[in-house]
Amino acid sequence: MPLGLEFRTALAKARAGEELTKEDIIDLLKAAPGEEASQLFALADQVRQQNMGDEVHLRGIIEFSNYCCNDCYYCGLRRSNKDIKRYRIPREEVLAAAKHAAELGYGTIVLQSGEDLYYSGAELAEMVAQIKRIGNFAVTVCVGERSLADYQLMREAGADRYLLKHETADPQLFSQLRPGTTLQERLERLKWLRELGYQVGSGNMVGLPGQTMATLADDILLLKELDVEMAGIGPFIPHHQTPLRDCPPGDLNLTLKVLAVARLVLPQTHLPATTAVGTLHPRGRQMALGCGANVIMPNLSPASYRKMYAIYPEKAGSKEDPDESHHKIVSLIKEAGRAVSSGRGDSPKEKFKYFPGESTGER
Repeated sequence: MPLGLEFRTALAKARAGEELTKEDIIDLLKAAPGEEASQLFALADQVRQQNMGDEVHLRGIIEFSNYCCNDCYYCGLRRSNKDIKRYRIPREEVLAAAKHAAELGYGTIVLQSGEDLYYSGAELAEMVAQIKRIGNFAVTVCVGERSLADYQLMREAGADRYLLKHETADPQLFSQLRPGTTLQERLERLKWLRELGYQVGSGNMVGLPGQTMATLADDILLLKELDVEMAGIGPFIPHHQTPLRDCPPGDLNLTLKVLAVARLVLPQTHLPATTAVGTLHPRGRQMALGCGANVIMPNLSPASYRKMYAIYPEKAGSKEDPDESHHKIVSLIKEAGRAVSSGRGDSPKEKFKYFPGESTGER
């Protein structure tokens, strides 16, 4: 079947390195199964190889608390969910997990939790500082919306990166799905993080109820405007204990197309093959690695806590221990013909290049 004119025109612009308009992005996202999708994925993979190389960076996640003060319609950790067993991992267990990550050769630790206000900014900063003393890690923090002072404390303690997904670029949809919050407040915090010198991560879900192709194009353009160092793009997966329990999950093929177009628009941004794509399909992460992804984020949380961090059900790897998860991911990467990175995987952007021995992103 011949390629559509709009798709061919947009793909040619991307191949020439020209700036893509919103309409171009929509035309690429509409790539038909078969030849169009194959050409889109091949170009995204080529752009990834040219800009980020063939190494896959491992970011080890420690999910240290599943308490959350928010009531997001899509998340199993929402505060109204009374059927979830809550936990906070004791500090010594968090540090033990980080030490094990060092033994496995990880260059990045991701400290992730629900928006748990039990922890003060000083306590979070101390956790970061203690982990930084364990090894030559980059530390990414993912604990949601905090005060400017908290972000500054964590940065001063050695936090290198912060992940705060915008979820959707549609302000109305954002507020509908995240009661009591606004997209504007989210973007304000992303601005603070940028000003504090963090390597900034954001991202969005694909397949949210009420989302359109135009919304997804806006998501990609917002990530470009934010000039993010990492963009987490994954499918919406409904949780049976949330208001969106009866909604269909995001489409895997559309998720892969969003990932591929994001790679064309953001050639020097780290893009993970998310756990969510691996949950939708047994080979989802391998497929994502072929569409522009260059990061995988294995779960290093102690096995006894994993099932309780159920943002969505049956999360890939939730029934494994850290060693199992690690070895499966390494095998997956090698099967994809890629190599596991031995470094920290910092942003290739000039402002984040490090001198040997430096511990922060400042020059």
